Amino acid sequence: MSAASIEQPFSLTAIADEIMERHPGYRVEIIGGHLLATPSPDAPHARALTKLMRPFIAAGLDDGETEVLQNVAVWLPTGDEDYVIPDLVVVDADIDDHFVENNAYDPVCFRLVLEVTSSNWKDDLKTKVGAYAQANVPVYVVVDRKHQRLHVLTDPAEGDYGNHRVYSPGESVTLPDSIGAKVALDVTAIIEAGRSRRT
Repeated sequence: MSAASIEQPFSLTAIADEIMERHPGYRVEIIGGHLLATPSPDAPHARALTKLMRPFIAAGLDDGETEVLQNVAVWLPTGDEDYVIPDLVVVDADIDDHFVENNAYDPVCFRLVLEVTSSNWKDDLKTKVGAYAQANVPVYVVVDRKHQRLHVLTDPAEGDYGNHRVYSPGESVTLPDSIGAKVALDVTAIIEAGRSRRT
């Protein structure tokens, strides 16, 4: 009598959970069936994120019809287990009604996603562009600390963004009204906040 072989299902979600359990503070995302693991952000990353939240909150986007949240996962249409965890989001206030699984939410309730780059800056500027566009997230903002610029991508269609503007220090960015309010970002202040103060 031979023993029957038992197949174990392959689960990227289980691997992602194991990585996060073994490496507390790591952010693990799954895009296009590939795992992306990012170490804990540094203080300048957090400082830039705090600086960024203020204009969204001051514009009233954290009350009423929308909320301003950090580290909320977007469920992606790119694969059965795919999700990404942006640093900052503007979402519809009924986000809880759009829960999918694995602490991720249907992209239909996201008005804006924002990433502040770390060591994984190429993922934020390439891999995630296609992922967010395929999910039809209307506005994607990237604070590119490596190149000292701010990117605003809008008009998602066919896995890419139709409009990609790059802003440098000294410029101000007014985000699209589709996020729910007028929000202007001071590129210099954001880039400065994201710089290391170590000497």
